[in-house]
Amino acid sequence: MSKRFYITTAIDYVNGQPHLGHAYEKIIADVIARARRSLGQEVFFLTGLDEHGQKVQQAAQAEKKNPQEYCDALAADWLAFAKKLELTNDDFVRTTQPRHKEFVQTTLSKLNDSGHFYKATYTGFYSAKEETFLTEKDRLPDGKFDASYGDVVELKEDNYYFKLGAHQQWLIDYIEANPDFISPSYRRNEVLGFLKNNTLEDLCISRPLARLNWGIPLPFDKDFVTYVWFDALVNYTSIAHAHETLGLWPADIHVIGKDIVKFHAVYWPIMLKAMGLPLPKQILVHGWWQKDGAKISKSTGNIIDPIAVINEWGLDAFRFYVLRELDVGPDGNWTDAGFRARYQAELGNGLGNLVNRSLSMLKRYRNGIVPVRSNELAADADKAADETRALFKQSQLQAALQSIWTLVNRANKYVDETAPFKLAKDPAQAQRLDEVLYNLAESCRVLAVLLNPFLPGTSAKIYAQLGLTGAPDKLADASWGGLPAGHTIGEPAPLFPRKDEK
Repeated sequence: MSKRFYITTAIDYVNGQPHLGHAYEKIIADVIARARRSLGQEVFFLTGLDEHGQKVQQAAQAEKKNPQEYCDALAADWLAFAKKLELTNDDFVRTTQPRHKEFVQTTLSKLNDSGHFYKATYTGFYSAKEETFLTEKDRLPDGKFDASYGDVVELKEDNYYFKLGAHQQWLIDYIEANPDFISPSYRRNEVLGFLKNNTLEDLCISRPLARLNWGIPLPFDKDFVTYVWFDALVNYTSIAHAHETLGLWPADIHVIGKDIVKFHAVYWPIMLKAMGLPLPKQILVHGWWQKDGAKISKSTGNIIDPIAVINEWGLDAFRFYVLRELDVGPDGNWTDAGFRARYQAELGNGLGNLVNRSLSMLKRYRNGIVPVRSNELAADADKAADETRALFKQSQLQAALQSIWTLVNRANKYVDETAPFKLAKDPAQAQRLDEVLYNLAESCRVLAVLLNPFLPGTSAKIYAQLGLTGAPDKLADASWGGLPAGHTIGEPAPLFPRKDEK
């Protein structure tokens, strides 16, 4: 059985509504999933929700709902969000599902039986907001804790601990031996710096039932529930197990945000080693978005509502902007002016204009019938296709878009150089006009194929306007010469209508 390409997003915490950062992560994963399918790989793409823990219990209490009702209502919103983004996910995990809970409990029992856990009394400080224990080194110079931790309380309680420390050197060696395991490289260096300069403390994997009842019960002690992060991380394997006939594990890529690197690059590999499972091939870490140079914040009103943007500008314009503006890794800055500028310059005047004038001229001068093959732009198209293929394998999405746009720009320049509207006025230039029209129409077809992972709706429209059936979803179809002579195209229509300045 061949291994499927298995890609996951982090699972989102259901204590609120989806925002730009959630949309961005899901679109990255969706584009990689579509790109891998276009390369001919079988793909399994997982996203979903993290529904346990104190924050959910508190949010449910605030709305006077039981936690499951609260989660069910929000899950409907998140599923609708995934649909709005037209994600091609193959499953959607909710950590309250029996298939997940059972797997978590089986895993806990095995690890406990193998001696990975011990019980101890903890005295110290706890942040309910971040669901984490704090130590003296978390204090600020004035002795207080950072405001981001919310109310910090002193606790004394028994809990179960997972022996992380024993695996510290093994993990350092593993990360050093596998340079692609954490990407980009500066995130890898941060993790190595953390591991080499700190003694790894054992991980508390339980919460007392008396304090928190919204969690998966520990199978070996009914007075405790599982710590939400231990439960959440296991989703990647619980769902692989639920589809065990497909051969999913190990994951090929976990797409995550930079704030949860420690959980995925330190705790998770050690958990997997203890479980006797191979490690994921890559943890791909993206940055955060700001808006207008400031932190995105509901309280200050400095927000981007992805759904509002999609409703106004179209899904493909939204997908294009977040991937073209920002490479996977660094932080980005959303500006409405920047969005509008990219829409007009690259989508409207670049891609949209190219397709519209190429096909309109073919209609006007040749009744929409494709002339004989000509290879003038073949080298440019092949270069863009080869580069895009290589960049897809590296998950370099911004660079792939830049490569595709070299063909958009080259073809637009070609229109200016050859001036087909002038050629059309001279009967002696009929053959030259045929060559030009073929090169333009075929460039549009190749672009439809290359763009499909990024702009699936637009790509399908270009295919339809070319009068082609089937989907432009196989990268092998990007090779030059796919439009046969004598083929009749469909009706051209603007792909990115002009937006009047508000």
